[in-house]
Amino acid sequence: MFKLIKTSGKARRARLSLKHGIVETPIFMPVGTVGSVKSMTNTDMLQMETQILLGNTYHLFLRPGLEVIRAAGGLHSFMGWKKPILTDSGGFQIFSLGKLNKLTENGAHFQSHLDGTKFLLTPELAVEIQETLGSDIHMVLDECTAYPVSHQVAKSSMERSLRWAKRCREAKTKDDLCQFGIVQGSMFSDLRKISIEGLNELDFEGMAMGGLSVGEPKPEMRAMTEYCCDLLPTDKPRYLMGVGTPLDLIESVALGVDMFDCVMPTRNARNGTLFTSVGKINIKNSTYRLDQGPLDPSCPCYTCTSFSRSYLRHLYASGELTALRLLSLHNLTYYLNLMAEIRTSIENDSFEGLLKHHQALWDR
Repeated sequence: MFKLIKTSGKARRARLSLKHGIVETPIFMPVGTVGSVKSMTNTDMLQMETQILLGNTYHLFLRPGLEVIRAAGGLHSFMGWKKPILTDSGGFQIFSLGKLNKLTENGAHFQSHLDGTKFLLTPELAVEIQETLGSDIHMVLDECTAYPVSHQVAKSSMERSLRWAKRCREAKTKDDLCQFGIVQGSMFSDLRKISIEGLNELDFEGMAMGGLSVGEPKPEMRAMTEYCCDLLPTDKPRYLMGVGTPLDLIESVALGVDMFDCVMPTRNARNGTLFTSVGKINIKNSTYRLDQGPLDPSCPCYTCTSFSRSYLRHLYASGELTALRLLSLHNLTYYLNLMAEIRTSIENDSFEGLLKHHQALWDR
């Protein structure tokens, strides 16, 4: 399933074989929470050479619901996407929708954010939902702690996540789908080590690092990422959940991470913030009112090859939906092209130079 091709320091170039296709890593997964990347079509995603999309168990369970997904023959058929899909288990919603749920040993007692309906998300149900969706990779149900928390709170949470991981592993019925464990333990290295050791015993197809990028300082996130990567198996993919900026991606690759997801490229685009080869651009700025140049002269996307900064600013200022589409298209293209550039640089032994370039670009 996972083949390591080449390394550059701790950075890894690998290939992940899944039910619906091959994924070349390091890879960034655009977020399609409810089966769609906001403002994008599948044609858009294919043209920018997207290899794998991310969906969400909690949201798809509530709407459209398993009956609809099952009738369509799974999420791939429902959304017309033939390539791999990874789904989060709903564990992050335990964290982000804390006011709408209550945790017990059995699972998370949710009150739907849509209509108030109450339901219990157990580890077993999280697996059932994701197997019904047909996710190439599905995640175990876990508890993500906030930052900061005490050692005792983090320990209790990590231990519950381990027990839930075991229940998820035992509930898995489809051998052609992969299941990833999730390392927890907040910023405590002793707890992260115990979590990794416990998950290793369950022999998941891949390992994820959760509970990071939840408000901790970046140096702490980097240090914990490196600590975990140094302990994780070398023959399985490593997934850093919910991260992040372009600098987060390349610096985390340098620590040994293979997979990423984040809403940042699309969310920032909808707010008028673009990632480019010359740094961040806020298209709302009046500086661009008469600027006839492309958004990013180094970008091959439709947005950059077809429209000026002036026109894009006009669309955004006018509240045109086209602006959201064009800006999201650019940001996603930037992220996916960055990952392709990282893969190539590892292959041709130029990764260190690329890393230094982006550190200088994004640190200024």
